[in-house]
Amino acid sequence: MTANSMSAADDPRRLLSELRTLARRVRLEQRMTWVALLVLAAVTFAAIPVDWFAMQVRCHPDGSCEFARQGMLYYWPPATLLAYGAIAFLYLRAARSRGLGTRVLPYAITGAVTTVVFPAAWLAVRLYFQSHPYPDGPLPYWYFVLDRLVMPWGMIGVTLLLLAWLERSPGLLLFTSGYLALVLLVLPMGDGFGAPHFGVRAGMAVPQAIAGLVLLLGAAGFRAVQRRHR
Repeated sequence: MTANSMSAADDPRRLLSELRTLARRVRLEQRMTWVALLVLAAVTFAAIPVDWFAMQVRCHPDGSCEFARQGMLYYWPPATLLAYGAIAFLYLRAARSRGLGTRVLPYAITGAVTTVVFPAAWLAVRLYFQSHPYPDGPLPYWYFVLDRLVMPWGMIGVTLLLLAWLERSPGLLLFTSGYLALVLLVLPMGDGFGAPHFGVRAGMAVPQAIAGLVLLLGAAGFRAVQRRHR
């Protein structure tokens, strides 16, 4: 009785396992999550001095203050376009150097499209209150959540959800869920922490710095994970 060796091609189960392993390695090599988070963190940090120096603040003797954050309005649309363009370029360059494909273009295009959401929402609110009085009572909580969602920090989280789906990355999905919970439910991204604590400008810079720091730590974490799996 003779024993013949059997190649992997003759064993369907082994072949399927090897194909799955190869597909997983390709997905890991395609992921450049840390690059996207690093670019978005840089854009967020760069927004702080723009918002600080371009903010118009007028405080009254009773301690109340009025402010206009128009510098942020003019900064974010071009900055976001440049950020998503840079992310797409870096993804494509890395993919070509490895001889792999990438699905980053839908993410970059979606990110670019979201640049119109923030100025459009700002303009809509401004036009509305030009012909309607401000409500006397406190605004409902869902209003503040929606307001934070259409802000640039919220739009960053929305586009990261798309990137998590494109990269089939549970880790990025978990990170983005925590990030969105932070900027939508915890940090006062629209009106800052208030004048009594830090001053108007500093009170608004602190939440932006926290959001940028979270993105930066996320970039470092995903970079470390990618290196460990190589």
